[in-house]
Amino acid sequence: MKKRQYTQEFKKEAVEYSLTSRKIVEEVARDLGISHHNLTRWRTQYRKDGQLAFPGHGKENLTPQEEESRRLKKELIDITQERDILKKALAIFTKKP
Repeated sequence: MKKRQYTQEFKKEAVEYSLTSRKIVEEVARDLGISHHNLTRWRTQYRKDGQLAFPGHGKENLTPQEEESRRLKKELIDITQERDILKKALAIFTKKP
């Protein structure tokens, strides 16, 4: 059975509906045809991250903090490789014949 995926827009609208409705979470979830566990989890994430909630998957959907972290990790790998190359070159050129 394939797991159902919901769009960012659907999740936000579902959360906003559940927050403004006088219905309990279980009723709203039933009206929308989703699990109340999903809706509860989405509400928690929405309260925590606000409009940045539900970024999705993939490089283009990263939060600014995740993008910065990814950039810094790549930069660290590049600099580490450069350092290792320079160490090897120094060892070669300082070797006595």
